[in-house]
Amino acid sequence: MDEQLMQHGAFSWFELMTEDAGAAKDFYTKLFGWVLEDMPMEGMTYTVVKVSGKEVAGIMATPPEAKGTPPMWGVYVTVDDVDATAAQAEGLGAKIMMPPRDIPNVGRFCLIQDPQGAMISIITYVNP
Repeated sequence: MDEQLMQHGAFSWFELMTEDAGAAKDFYTKLFGWVLEDMPMEGMTYTVVKVSGKEVAGIMATPPEAKGTPPMWGVYVTVDDVDATAAQAEGLGAKIMMPPRDIPNVGRFCLIQDPQGAMISIITYVNP
């Protein structure tokens, strides 16, 4: 990942969560010419989107704990410390929608909802 994306406050990752990941992958590869690489993970397959050989986004099927959530693109912002940033966000009026948790070999993330209702994910990468 580019060094600038690893800076605190930088938008660093984009992710599509959808009930039909296969249809989404077909649509976006035809529309944008994306190169996709499936990454088998525990209980699921995560698809990494590449543009010009660089990993820029991911596509995943909606996990069981998010059933009923409409398909959507989410965004991740890099932070120095997910747990501290989640606590700070909560103190500023945010709701913690998904508490901090680890993604093996990637980092630690959580999902917050700002006081206006918008959701955003924050992440600290393990290998910046």
